[in-house]
Amino acid sequence: MDDRLKEMSHGSELDKLRRHMRILVDIGRLENVDLDRFLDRAVVQIARAVEIDHVKILRYRPEAADLLLVAGIGWKEGAPRTATFPVDLRSPPGRAFQTAEPVSIKDFSEQAEYCRSDFLKQHGIVSLSNVPVLIGGAAWGVLEVDSTTPRDFTEDTTDFLTAAAALIGTVLRQSGRPDEQARLMAAVAESQKREILLREMQHRVKNNFQLVLSSISIQKHRYEGAEAHRALNHVASRINAISLAHDQLAPRQEGQIVRLSHYIRALCSAIRQQVEQVEFDVESDELELNIDRALPVGLILNETAMNSIKHAFGTEGGRIRVRLVGGIGYGEARLTMSDNGRGMHNPNNSGSGLRLIASLAKQIGGTIDHESSHERGTTTTLTFPLLG
Repeated sequence: MDDRLKEMSHGSELDKLRRHMRILVDIGRLENVDLDRFLDRAVVQIARAVEIDHVKILRYRPEAADLLLVAGIGWKEGAPRTATFPVDLRSPPGRAFQTAEPVSIKDFSEQAEYCRSDFLKQHGIVSLSNVPVLIGGAAWGVLEVDSTTPRDFTEDTTDFLTAAAALIGTVLRQSGRPDEQARLMAAVAESQKREILLREMQHRVKNNFQLVLSSISIQKHRYEGAEAHRALNHVASRINAISLAHDQLAPRQEGQIVRLSHYIRALCSAIRQQVEQVEFDVESDELELNIDRALPVGLILNETAMNSIKHAFGTEGGRIRVRLVGGIGYGEARLTMSDNGRGMHNPNNSGSGLRLIASLAKQIGGTIDHESSHERGTTTTLTFPLLG
């Protein structure tokens, strides 16, 4: 009897494998349709293969530092191309995107490592499995399947999703290629060559960031203390701030330039996704800065915001106002970060955060001013030259 059960189980697994292979072939045949239709049809085929009602493809948006639902099945009307998800390490798709590794959750209620988004709660999702969609080794986005009942996703399911994501990545890469004549013309133009080289560098840098963030994630499993987790999360936020700067790179004759206004908005969006009850109000002049000078500006903003979140706000949260203004003094800019918190009395100037802020400001020839009171909250002002 046991042998017969094993034989039936083997036959069932073989049937599932064959079904997966047929559907992968079907997805591959869709590549000649336009990209949106390809993605829309791909999620339907993936739902068939995994025998599940909810599937989504998420694309990373550098300008917003989030994941946009670009195609899906089983979701409420209007969700595709409007719903967004955070990219921090406590978000399942965020973890898959940041580390370029699959993430599976059998039951959200049985774990504390990941947060279930309001979007998933509204749809009654309690279990999921996702894999990164890679282009040239760097994550483009995430393919995810979701269940309204606890489900232990098997290795076969992960393997199928990985293969489907690879197919999607291939189609995405091909859809971005110009025709041969245009490619040859672009190769002649120096500006286009710089663009190609920059994108290649960004892919490689993104891979390196993914490896580092994956390492941090592994370390969090080794150390259970809350203090160790806070320290590792803080390190991860700094690395993410550097990664976002590379997302905003634009090629120029004078070197690698960061669109500072885009960078600041993306960074504030990324921080907001990591914490509850904290909102950002951002206004920025359209300024550009060499990446070597933009990185310290972003890290100062990141450290200042984290200080406010840690020290200025209670459980009710608060608001952080960010202003970047150019044309100050002689070729200078001013970044002002103000919170409406309870103020920081007797700040520890020897603390690592404030020492890092002072060191970063000095690195770009800037100055830092702090003002704090219980009535008006804390304001940190960075004044720095736009040219170094």
